[in-house]
Amino acid sequence: MKAKARLLMSLKIWLVIYPSITLFLFLFGQQLSDIPLYLRTFILTISLVPWMMFVGVPFLDFILRQFSKNNSLK
Repeated sequence: MKAKARLLMSLKIWLVIYPSITLFLFLFGQQLSDIPLYLRTFILTISLVPWMMFVGVPFLDFILRQFSKNNSLK
């Protein structure tokens, strides 16, 4: 994979994971604060990694394709 493609993929992953983690912690942070860190990390990753791979990144790809199509039509 070329450097530019890797950089773009990293940016897309960050654009999905940062708001997802923030929302997850906003919604469930209080409830999870009493359990050990390793369990919190497990719960966070077991829920957000599938979300990111099967919903978040594909949705972002769809949005970027739509944006690209609209710009190429002009």
